Amino acid sequence: MEKYHVDRVTQGIRIEAHYLPSLTYFTALLPFDTVWLEAAEHYGKQSYRNRCYVLTANGIDRLTVPVLNGTHKQLIREVRIDDRQAWPDRHWRCLVTAYSKAPFFEFYADELESVFHRKWVYLFELNLELLTLCLKWLGWQKKVVLTESFEKQLGSELVDAHSQINARGNTQNGRFYRPVAYQQNFGNVFVPDLSILDLIFCQGTEASNVLRQSLIK
Repeated sequence: MEKYHVDRVTQGIRIEAHYLPSLTYFTALLPFDTVWLEAAEHYGKQSYRNRCYVLTANGIDRLTVPVLNGTHKQLIREVRIDDRQAWPDRHWRCLVTAYSKAPFFEFYADELESVFHRKWVYLFELNLELLTLCLKWLGWQKKVVLTESFEKQLGSELVDAHSQINARGNTQNGRFYRPVAYQQNFGNVFVPDLSILDLIFCQGTEASNVLRQSLIK
């Protein structure tokens, strides 16, 4: 897999909005001051756009935000969340069960719970809110810019990571992320590339340092 190169003319990275993104996602963002968040793409099924993975006592659990009629022909900002399903309760219960005893869970739980208690209509808006929150927790000062049109070919001033980070089981994430083990909440075998929540809840303010070590340069 080709690695990306950051030089003085590179102005940012283009990437789509994920739900509670993975460590790969954040290592991809790390070198850049500006994140061009793809807001003009079409929705992609079986992707991180509406799912994340966390570690529980029973192993890896997938949390999925249900969407209404999500198709490859639908613009991402028009994808609506299916509020007929009690997904916020399911996700929050899972996170509490998995991480309530993690060293740093209590420092972040209230803010995250408040997001789940809000009524969300569009998937993109939920993902943007969670991305903003996670960037704050990491202490990263990133400028997030929403794209206005979809460009297949980008100029040399942007690194294109659009659709380059695939859901678990279909991964080409070696372009960005090299797993660096940290103490997790369950088990004796390290599980790489979970949701950023796993790292933040387990490592707190050290999360950013782990990501720096995980970045392929």
